[in-house]
Amino acid sequence: MKKTKHIRIKESKADRFFMGAVYVFLALVLIAVLYPLIYIVSASFSSASAVTSGRVWLFPVEPTLLGYSTVFKNPQILQGFSNSLFYTVVGTIISVSITIMLAYPLSRKSFYGRKLIMILLVFTMIFDGGLIPLYLVVKNLNLIDTIWALLLPSALAVFQVIIARTFFQSTIPDELVEASEMDGCSDIGFIFKVVLPLAKPIIAVLVLMYAVMKWNMYFDALIYLKSEELFPLQIILRSILILNTDPSANVEDILKMQGLKELMKYSLIVISSLPVLVLYPFVQKHFVKGMLIGSVKG
Repeated sequence: MKKTKHIRIKESKADRFFMGAVYVFLALVLIAVLYPLIYIVSASFSSASAVTSGRVWLFPVEPTLLGYSTVFKNPQILQGFSNSLFYTVVGTIISVSITIMLAYPLSRKSFYGRKLIMILLVFTMIFDGGLIPLYLVVKNLNLIDTIWALLLPSALAVFQVIIARTFFQSTIPDELVEASEMDGCSDIGFIFKVVLPLAKPIIAVLVLMYAVMKWNMYFDALIYLKSEELFPLQIILRSILILNTDPSANVEDILKMQGLKELMKYSLIVISSLPVLVLYPFVQKHFVKGMLIGSVKG
């Protein structure tokens, strides 16, 4: 067999200069994105005095686990962490289920009224009723100060519905639906046996989007919840790092408290980011594919 020769196109000086500039720019962007993350991790393992005095630059200074031990000794933080985990898991399951149940029928041309429903959905993206009407609706449904106040009002995102609908249009042709009907497969059976196995990429996208949104939920909890045992982690962090100040303490105690708060702040940022960082590698395989297919206009 003849070996194929690879023809290399000689680059001009202008091309090499342009590619060099691109690499330099990308390196600067990488440093700008990566350095804050490294600094937060290093500060979380440094001493309180090193953090408050600004001696932490790249690596931990006077390494210690005081911040993490203080965090895990606080029962409020553990309670908030478990609450956020519950809201994230249960809320993501509810949101993904509702999104798929709405997006799949809208992707089928045989579904009567799908254009009108899409118009109404997009209308809600442009025009919002506002905070007060939403609060009154939640209040009249007796959801105030309950776990459902964080699960139901934000259960559906129109943008995710549009992405999932486009994915189903591009991936599941009408011929496949007709073939299943000829084989006697019901609509529910077709969804569980055909649609969901083929929809793993878009399900991964939806899971990651909704999980990040639920985990970082702060404003809804601030409005709807009153009981401390229902507070998510973000509200607990606010109460500890911002509101928990003793005005009767002396200057030395206040400085120590401020240093410990700074140390706890970085430790809590690392801890609160771990669930999303752990989740991403499991869905990364399907995430890019689902986003590319789902984002194509259908």
